Parts: sequence; structure tokens; C-alpha cells
Amino acid sequence: MPQLNPRQNNIAIYPLMFILVIMSAGPIVLMLMTSLRLNVDITSPTASFFFTPTIRNYETTLCGVLWYKPEHVDYCNPMFGRALVNSLIVAITSTVLTLVIGCMAAYSLVRFKFFGRDVVSMTTLMMRMVPPAVLLVPVFGIWTFQFGISGTTGGIILIYTAMNLPFVIWILQSFIVQVPIQLEEAARMDGAGPFRVFFLVVLPLIKPGLAAAAIFTFRIAWNEFLLANALSDRNSRTVPVTIVNSLSDLGIDWGVLMATGMLLAIPPILFTFFAARQIITGMTAGAVKG
Repeated sequence: MPQLNPRQNNIAIYPLMFILVIMSAGPIVLMLMTSLRLNVDITSPTASFFFTPTIRNYETTLCGVLWYKPEHVDYCNPMFGRALVNSLIVAITSTVLTLVIGCMAAYSLVRFKFFGRDVVSMTTLMMRMVPPAVLLVPVFGIWTFQFGISGTTGGIILIYTAMNLPFVIWILQSFIVQVPIQLEEAARMDGAGPFRVFFLVVLPLIKPGLAAAAIFTFRIAWNEFLLANALSDRNSRTVPVTIVNSLSDLGIDWGVLMATGMLLAIPPILFTFFAARQIITGMTAGAVKG
């Protein structure tokens, strides 16, 4: 009986991969093409696939942070530039705080034995299962009437840290468990203290886990809208809130809106690329070339 070539069996996967690529990259390509058109060309019934690209939409969006004033802009709205800075501060700070607190909490849950350790670990994971919409009303009441930090960047950072901390603790536990306890015992025998063991032995070995947790935390903090819309004011709005507030019944400038969306997608892509390199570095650090 003739045997089939393995390559012939894999031919059917290429059309499927092509369809998946189109479904994934299609909206991004369409958003990029729309951001390079004027609003008149976008809404024109005679609009075609071929057009002359322009960066006027990006100039309109970034006019508050550019070193020059675009000629076509009558009024420069500084809201996007301010929101971009707020988003960067909120996302980076909450990511750092979540990783610092999360890795220490995960290490204590894995290495230290105390009463109720399994209950604490399971409760921490269950807290992540609560939808953010359920927490909106109680968080708004506590942040506004008790703490008085509603409308501040610090308040948004705290709620994002608390929201992402359970998942970070859970994912880092699985990495810390895989670290041989003998390495820590050897470091202690050489005179290393608890903090040196943690920072010099454990953390370098769980670098892929830290990178994965950082990607998750940064993307959630960067794209979250519901809590940010309720807890922020005019000066502390993030980019997603600013984009939604720019929509009105009087008309939508689709070119500017798509340019804002493209700029919104750049920081998480760059952050994911950088963190993914750390994952690959950590996975191949112990490889032996033979």
C-alpha cells in the first residue's frame, strides 16, 4: 500500500493559516489605511482601495506634543497627549508594583509553611475570577467617600495593582515551584541572606514567568476602560477613556480616530516584544550546545 508523503498531508493547513492571518491582520491593516486618509476620502461614496496617504490625522492627534504646529490645525487639543502620558504612568507603575508585590507573595506561598496557606492561595485566584464590572460600584464608593482618591492617577494605579495581583501571584507560583530548593540551600550555606537568595537566585530563574506576568499586567492596565472611566477626571483620563469621550453625535472624524487607535496599539506591541525576548532568553539560558 503506497504511503502518503507527510508534506501532502500538511498542504491543507496553509489555506487555514492564510484565513487566520487575514482575520487577525485584516482589521489592523484597515485601521492603518483609514488613518492615512482624510475624513472626506473615507466617507466619500467613490472611495477606492488606492489613495494618496497623508499623515495629517497623526499631526492632528499629536499636535499637543509635536515641536511644530500643523498648518491645517486651527485648535490643538492637548487631551490626547495628556492621556498618553497618564496611560504610560498608570500602566508602567501598576506593572512594576504588581510584579514586586506578586513575586514576593508567590515566593512566600510556595516556600513558607503557615496555617491557611492553601486557602490563601485559592482565595487569591478566586478573586481574579470576579468581573471588573461587579467591582465598579463598591470601588467607586470606597475610592470617593472613604479614601478621596477618585479622579487621581494614584487611585487608578492602586486599583489596577489590586486587580492584576491575584493572577500574577498564581502564575509566578508555578515558576517558583520549579526552582530547586537545593540552589537556595547552597546559597544560604555560602552566607547569603534571605533577600540575596531571593533576588540573586530565585528571580533570575523565573525571568520567563516575570516577563509573561508583565505582558499580562501591562496590557490589562493599558487597555482597561470601565474602571478608568469611573475613577478618572479630566486631568487623569487614560487613552481609552479619551477616545470614547471624543465620540459625539455631531460627527466622527474617522481618520483621527483610527490614527489614535494606531498610536494606542504601539506601546503594548513594543512592551510585548521586549518582554517576549526575556521569555526566550530565560528559556534558552540553560540550553547546551552539542
